[in-house]
Amino acid sequence: MSCAAVWVPSPCSPSPVPPRHRRGRWRRGSASSSSSSAFRACAGGDASGDGGGGGRPARMVLHDSLEGAGVSTEHARAAREGFAKQVGRLTRLDAETSIAISRGADLARAALCVAAEDDSLVSHSSVPLPVEAFVSRLDDLSTGFLADGYLPPAGAPPQVFLDHLDRYLYVHKGFRRKNGSSDGRAIYLHSVLTCRLGSALMLSLIYSEILKMLRLYGLLEFNVEIFFPHDLNSLPRGYDKHKSKLGDEPHIMTSKSLLVEILKTLKNTFWPFQSNQSGSLFLNAVSANQHGPGNVGDNQTTPHGNISTIEVAAAKAAQHRLMRGVWTNVRFGDMRRALAACERLILLNHDPRELRDYAALLYHCGYYEDCLQYLASYQTAVHWNNPLEIMEDEAVNTLRARVSLILAEDGWSSRRSPATSYWTKNSEPW
Repeated sequence: MSCAAVWVPSPCSPSPVPPRHRRGRWRRGSASSSSSSAFRACAGGDASGDGGGGGRPARMVLHDSLEGAGVSTEHARAAREGFAKQVGRLTRLDAETSIAISRGADLARAALCVAAEDDSLVSHSSVPLPVEAFVSRLDDLSTGFLADGYLPPAGAPPQVFLDHLDRYLYVHKGFRRKNGSSDGRAIYLHSVLTCRLGSALMLSLIYSEILKMLRLYGLLEFNVEIFFPHDLNSLPRGYDKHKSKLGDEPHIMTSKSLLVEILKTLKNTFWPFQSNQSGSLFLNAVSANQHGPGNVGDNQTTPHGNISTIEVAAAKAAQHRLMRGVWTNVRFGDMRRALAACERLILLNHDPRELRDYAALLYHCGYYEDCLQYLASYQTAVHWNNPLEIMEDEAVNTLRARVSLILAEDGWSSRRSPATSYWTKNSEPW
């Protein structure tokens, strides 16, 4: 899917909740600055370096490649457009605003669009994920704080108010935290609303949505901040912002950082190369490249020395699973959802390393020209400061050289369709 196709234009007895689709009246934001910068990142920036395609804009290939293989992407495209629309509402100021007072983008709707796209990619259902139904469920959860009698008396201290909210969400409603990424359902909002078991990111998002609804009703008479836990067990909780301490800043999640962390978690969870031999997703993918497309033998070495027997076995196993269409087991990764996460991270214009990681996946899918463009764009945008980054840059140079050789081979044609050869090795991913 090309980037150009993405950018489209009494307190105890409250009145009925305004539908979420009307929230545009009180949510503010402009699509100009953030969306244009995200578009530039998606377009590959300056891809005119050697082998970079002469400046031809890079593209996002997932949806088009699946369509070329005969897989319908109608619902996936609609969900991606919904996500891009919310990203377009994030101005630079809104992006750095705490989720407790989030402005601009509807973060819950953006998260549900992510879930809807991934659901469509792996389920092939003729019916899209009912985003509006889950939006309504989230609204019902927010107003339930009032209807179930958890609203404290008027004038109650802020901590009393927030204690009531914590009891409502974590005791009365029974929301719990799920650790680790072994169960992908914990990082999809619709699943968390259904099972009441989710990651700290999803619980923080739900907490923020309740606060925004209470603020809409004029029931919050003090400034609230949400403490995001970085340990494995704690729950996100609100606190009076006037009592903030200097050390609280790392625990404050902004609108953009929340979306970035959700997508990075998805990328890490579904990355098809999980050997973790190097501590870097990209280097894992490059290690698998030694035995992947374009390899001329089994005697090659990685750019950082000879690979061990275990690494060779892991690389061969990863490539074998991909060739056989094993994409939906979290332990083995999921190429479709990994590509989708990378493309959405590029739309957020977060980190140029996302261009590099996306290129590594494109290489394995056989999109060598697009891979080369993204690698060139990445190298024009970064500076390296530590040994791991230097090692990764050496791997980028090796990968660029490999792709350039593939493209220079006799008989290679840009008209060749890697989508058909990759996605149709097996008809379905299960």
